Amino acid sequence: MCMKKYNFNAGPSMLPREVIENTAKQILDFNGSGLSIMEISHRAKDFQPVVDEAMSLIKELLDIPTGYSVIFLGGGASMQFTQIPANFLIKKAGYLNTGSWAKKALKEAKLYGEVVEVASSADKNYTYLPHDFKIPADLDYLHLTTNNTIYGTEIREDINSPVPLIADMSSDIMSRPVDVSKYTAIYAGAQKNMAMAGVTVIIVKDDMLDKAPRELPTMLNYRTHVDKGSMFNTPPVVPIYSLLETMRWVKANGGVKEMDRRAKERAEILYAEIDRNKLFHGTVAEADRSLMNICFVMNEDYKELEKPFLDFATERGMVGIKGHRSVGGFRASCYNAQTLEGVNALVKAMKDFEAQH
Repeated sequence: MCMKKYNFNAGPSMLPREVIENTAKQILDFNGSGLSIMEISHRAKDFQPVVDEAMSLIKELLDIPTGYSVIFLGGGASMQFTQIPANFLIKKAGYLNTGSWAKKALKEAKLYGEVVEVASSADKNYTYLPHDFKIPADLDYLHLTTNNTIYGTEIREDINSPVPLIADMSSDIMSRPVDVSKYTAIYAGAQKNMAMAGVTVIIVKDDMLDKAPRELPTMLNYRTHVDKGSMFNTPPVVPIYSLLETMRWVKANGGVKEMDRRAKERAEILYAEIDRNKLFHGTVAEADRSLMNICFVMNEDYKELEKPFLDFATERGMVGIKGHRSVGGFRASCYNAQTLEGVNALVKAMKDFEAQH
């Protein structure tokens, strides 16, 4: 019997067991067709319902108003750093620089027009979120990265803005309610809270399309994919199926309100231990702490215990808790599928290790 593993990977990350099992069944035999879902045509009559149900569940779970479309593309959120400004930057866009991914998005946007860095937390290695910044009223949009996977900060509420928002929600989508009506677009690489890697989910406001003052390549134009129902070219078939299974799981488990409650419960337990334990401290301003990616490091006096603790935790089944090289220390990613059992196992390892020192 192999030891139980607790998956804290930052992404691709933990998925609910039933999502993995149900997807695996379809890989062997899709809907009793005798064919694997890996080898069917994306235009097969049985696959269209998968796309339709996945789209409608996303609309239902996030309470998306009419006038928005959901599309499934390849290329990850990183491709969206280009596609967003290509479609929506007319004269001037604002970007909030709160981490590595926000900075990358800002860099790509500059290829399409004037870009203003509205506020930044780079001065303190992204360990806090800017607050009380002024948003210019003449922006086409303000771009946010709602959760910073590497540094462990999170904008967990829809901010009030005089201009439409666009958000990269790759690592916290489906973990809380969102007022989609405030956004021109929301995009997310699905491999944290929604699916296996390979599909990117984009929610776009239909009446904001077709306004860009430039000719767009067919594949970069959101209109192409809205009109063709994400079937302009072959979509990532198996990742979309895993997305459907995850959305069914979120709905069966109480929707985004319940995901939010669970996220708060998990984070409270883990942050409480980080703050109590003499060996560790959190890396982020308390008010800005992420519920998804919980980052912590060794206290100065115990620096030399970093590697021993990592080994100690790994021996007890923790997977993926090594911090990103930009921060060091540890990072426990607690997406929707993470369990209280997993969080409590990590807390116990922290307590047991402390007792030895």
